Order: sequence, then structure tokens, then C-alpha cells
Amino acid sequence: MTTLAPVTVEVVPLSSGIGAEIRGVELSRLDDATFGAIKQAWLAHKVLRIRDQRIDDDALADFSRRFGPLDKAPITTSGKLYQPTRPEVTVISNIVMSGQAIGGLGSGESIWHTDMSYNDVPPDASVLYGIEVPEGHGDTWFCDMEQALAALPAALRERIAALRCKHDSTRNSAGELRAGFRESYTPEEQPGAVHPLVRTHPETGRKSLFLGRRRNAHIMGLPSAESQALLDELWAIVGRSEFNWVQQWKTGDLVIWDNRCVMHRRDEFDPALRRLMHRTQIQGTRPF
Repeated sequence: MTTLAPVTVEVVPLSSGIGAEIRGVELSRLDDATFGAIKQAWLAHKVLRIRDQRIDDDALADFSRRFGPLDKAPITTSGKLYQPTRPEVTVISNIVMSGQAIGGLGSGESIWHTDMSYNDVPPDASVLYGIEVPEGHGDTWFCDMEQALAALPAALRERIAALRCKHDSTRNSAGELRAGFRESYTPEEQPGAVHPLVRTHPETGRKSLFLGRRRNAHIMGLPSAESQALLDELWAIVGRSEFNWVQQWKTGDLVIWDNRCVMHRRDEFDPALRRLMHRTQIQGTRPF
């Protein structure tokens, strides 16, 4: 446990690697000094959890905006926003009302991914708030991609240092096809952004492995078979427990992660259990 000056903010590490809990703050009443301490802890630990918050979308957006301008919510499977009056808020839920899903991703597993990496400029951060949470279900896992890169053999790090990868934009992290896309494309035609496999954090200067998501990814300039073999080799490191931390949700939890150096996934859960979360995305800078 540490104390950060000039205000008292408890920062409790939750693993030997990524993840820390912030205690003693109320996000709806946050002064600049306290936010500065939170920002410092976030850059150090990459993922922060703040429990027992009671905030609405206005307070969620206000807190998120302190990290930077907000990005719009990603494309849905229907092509329509779940909250037309709040285009910066993503609704993640399995709840169905009057035959219509009120949010995205349902109750199935969400595979390892980086939020919205299919955009030329992915968000720097994501802020996820648990409004209605079935405790003990739907855990979210995080992977430290700085550690993952450092753990690669030196020859492999050297090989990928200048390579770039296409990040598929056609499907969400639950594997559902987004509106406006076909079922399949050739690697050359595959919609999505091209990013470096190794990116540099613009604030800390540290380097991370930047994979996005596995499905339909392609390393530019390589034959398909060689690209797939290299991606399989890189992805094998993501699931290693020493790089991971798991968030076990409670109602009122708010979690913010650094999208530039962290990947995440979600466990599936019983569809009969209700789950409602709202997320914001902080506008980023082009990966380099």
C-alpha cells in the first residue's frame, strides 16, 4: 500500500504485475490533485479498480474526459447506437427488453482483444462501470503486453520490431459480424487498420506487443501461412498467468485500463443472469 502526495490516495496493488485498487475517492467529487494521483497510479499499474461508486452517465463521462476527449462508441451489430443521445457511451449488456437487446456482447465469452484497434487511431483508454452485476460471473481478465513483449526471445523481438499487422474491423470481441460487413474477405481486402506489432507508449516511452485480436489478423508483407504461424507464436504468450490479472466484478466497480499496453477478455456467464455496464473510450493517438 502506498500514499501519493499531495493528497492521500490509497493505491493497493492487486498482483505482482498489472492492476491496482484506488481507495478513498468519490469520483463524482474529484479535485484536480486527487485526479493527478489517480492518473499517476494508472500509468504505473496500467489497470485501476475503484469500488463502491454511484454515478450516472454524466459523471462517468466527466471523469473519463479528464483523461482526454471522448471517442464515440464502436459500431454495433445492428449499425444503431444503443444510446443515440450519448454516442460516447457504449452499453454492454445481455438484458433484453421488449424483444430488443439494450446492449452488446450478450453473455458469451469475449476473446482477448484491444478495444477498437481496428481504427486508425484506437482509444488510449477504456472506462467500464458496473451498474448491474451478477457477482462471481463474467470476470474480466487483463494481460500486461509490456511484460509479454519483454518475455519474447530476443531473436523474435528483433524479427517483429519493424513489422505491421492488420486489425480486423468486421467482428466484435464476441465474434459477431458488425453491420455493413461481409462474412469473409481475402487478407488483402480485409477491412481494418494497420498498426505496428510493437508500439511505443506516448507517455511512458515503454514498448508493448500490440496484437489487437487474433481473428482475421494478417502481418503485412508476409505470405498468409508465414503470417499465421508468426501470429500463433506471438499469441501463445498472451494467456500466460504471470502476465494476467482478473477483475471479479461487484456492482459499483469502475475499472479503467490503458488500451495502449493492455489486452483484456471476458468469461462467459449464465444468460439468465442480468448484467449491465456502461463504457467510455478516451480518444487516442496513432500507434507508433
